[in-house]
Amino acid sequence: MTVTGTVVAAYGRHYRVELADGATVLCVPRGKKSELVCGDGVLIEKLDSEQGVIESLAPRRSLLYRSDSGREKLIAANVTQIVIVVATDPPFSDELITRCIVAAESQGIAVLIVLNKCDLEDRLAAAAAVLAPYERLGYRVLRLTARHDASPLAEHLSHQLSLLIGQSGMGKTTLINALVPSARARTREISHALHSGKHTTTHARLYRPSPQSALIDSPGLTAFGLHHLSAGEIAEAFIELRPLLGSCRFRNCRHDREPDCSVQAALSRGEIDSRRFAAFRALCADID
Repeated sequence: MTVTGTVVAAYGRHYRVELADGATVLCVPRGKKSELVCGDGVLIEKLDSEQGVIESLAPRRSLLYRSDSGREKLIAANVTQIVIVVATDPPFSDELITRCIVAAESQGIAVLIVLNKCDLEDRLAAAAAVLAPYERLGYRVLRLTARHDASPLAEHLSHQLSLLIGQSGMGKTTLINALVPSARARTREISHALHSGKHTTTHARLYRPSPQSALIDSPGLTAFGLHHLSAGEIAEAFIELRPLLGSCRFRNCRHDREPDCSVQAALSRGEIDSRRFAAFRALCADID
């Protein structure tokens, strides 16, 4: 019997597939090669109530992945919203936020930044200052303390397939536990000596906080390569640059030292945040 389902967890060549009635089946793909991820829609042949074979993959509406010069790492499919989780402690990477946003923008995915651990008031102002340029661009920044109340985030998940992403130690697992108590995800203490969290999530996993929402938890990140994007695609992913693209003197302008560059002119007028522009140039240099 063939039925449709959604991949809710991936373990090497084994996939947990959720069916329409909420039951899950452990499946393997037909054939040797498989590149399935959480969020994928699939057609499976059920072997029994607990096992099945994946016959085909449904067309994807979006695909988030990261890449370096040598390989690609698929993250999630059909995501409509990326939720980037940062915290007042430990310190978070501004570069990683930028890279996650560029990946989301390149796929037309909405962005929400969650600033967690806002009860640490002595560190709140510094963290908020780092996020201020994103707020000025119109990106949503939600402030909360997950271990006290995660309900503000729940309101933003309705009718979305969201991906929870960020560095280890930011509180993603705590958010999952608060939003989906049945998940019983593990948490560990932050390693202050390393200024990073100890990894608790080793595989991406899809949860359903409500009948109207789905949330994918992903392993903690330390890097997010974007070698699959061209310099032009990176420029398009910086929303403040989009209105200026195509109006430079040279069609292949790199927005670096070329004369009559509309982006450089806007930068000199203070219309583009200098930190964001430096991040743009660094990303372009990274893929060269």
